[in-house]
Amino acid sequence: MALRLLRGKDGRLTAYAQVAGGVARWTEDRPGGSSWTGPWLIEVPGLSQVTVAQGADGYAHLLGTRRTEDKDGPRVDIVHATQFQTGRPLTAWHSLGTPHPKDRAKARRIGPPAAALDSTGALRVFVRNAGGGVSARRQDPKGTWERWTDWKGTHLLDGLSAAATADGRLELFAPAGKGAALRWYQPKPGAAPQRGEDIPADAQPDSASAVESSPGTLTHYWRDAHSGEVLAWRPDAPAPARLGGATGTGPVAAVRAVVDGHDCTVLAHRDTATGALAVAAYPCEDEAAGVWWTPSGEPGAHTPALAIDGQSRVVLAALGLDGGLLVARQKTDEAGLALEAWTRVGRG
Repeated sequence: MALRLLRGKDGRLTAYAQVAGGVARWTEDRPGGSSWTGPWLIEVPGLSQVTVAQGADGYAHLLGTRRTEDKDGPRVDIVHATQFQTGRPLTAWHSLGTPHPKDRAKARRIGPPAAALDSTGALRVFVRNAGGGVSARRQDPKGTWERWTDWKGTHLLDGLSAAATADGRLELFAPAGKGAALRWYQPKPGAAPQRGEDIPADAQPDSASAVESSPGTLTHYWRDAHSGEVLAWRPDAPAPARLGGATGTGPVAAVRAVVDGHDCTVLAHRDTATGALAVAAYPCEDEAAGVWWTPSGEPGAHTPALAIDGQSRVVLAALGLDGGLLVARQKTDEAGLALEAWTRVGRG
């Protein structure tokens, strides 16, 4: 699980990270403040491949793969819990099963879950199924779960990326073999999702992410399978744009933010060449302006996350080698994307 950093309805940030035995959670004591509570361990035996999705209501939905043992051997299912308010306990964890309820061997071959919420407040959960396609399950706004459905597709790799625009139009980016990625989208809020044109993307598994880069438009990011370079694409782009960062690893964290009065996209990843994080910012949807990656943070920091805090500042968070949470905030009195000194919050 990549570290996730979400802002609740009350303006406070919450950080979630998968740790041994479950999920660690840290919570700001006040919006934009320097003190945090945590880590609080959410214990879930056998939990892995955790993701977190948030809707317009601010609720955080945690989903993961759970592996248990019984008299018939190993069993795998997708589990879900909800946090309704910042800093409050979660609901009980509920099993969503898998797309293969009668075949444990196939169930063990599913990929990690991805999830997003649409304009109606419905949560959709996606996995790569044992056949190499996409399976999805929907929770309606009243909390009722529908059955798993087959969205088709072939040759999918791990690392589905689901996201939604501010008006609630959902998109799914699914890396696949043969130099392409598959995409599903809602043409308008509340519409039935449909398959889009394949994207010319030879993507590394587990490297995709997305951010809303202008109202109603998502930009998707992934790493090239051969060079490791970060690429960006959105529906109106003629071809993916190259953003450098070939020495980085994993998906980039991304957030839309104001830098020096300009509407920008901020990116962060772990740079294996320096062993530290690297940060970049460029004008939204203007990849041709160029992207320059700047080292930041202590060596060994990993799984970065980005968010905008309750004081409208960019916040970069990461995990240290000891499992502690590291946080740096945007300076408001310097030009460019300058970050304050890193602070250590606690150990997971």
